[in-house]
Amino acid sequence: MREYYITFGQIHTHSINGKTLDKDTVAVIKAENKEQAREIAFKFLGRTWCFVYEEIPDMSYFPRGLININ
Repeated sequence: MREYYITFGQIHTHSINGKTLDKDTVAVIKAENKEQAREIAFKFLGRTWCFVYEEIPDMSYFPRGLININ
């Protein structure tokens, strides 16, 4: 398993396990591959997220940091 990183648009907001995910956070998904990471993202977040990254994005754009979702 490896980690994949999900970012959100300006109006995308989610609450998972008591934590808020939004434009200022990056969700971390553990998956076997990028396709599985996308499937997990759809399961937890529906269609309201932007991109899946294989490397940690520039965190200066995400001041609230990384949040694990699975």
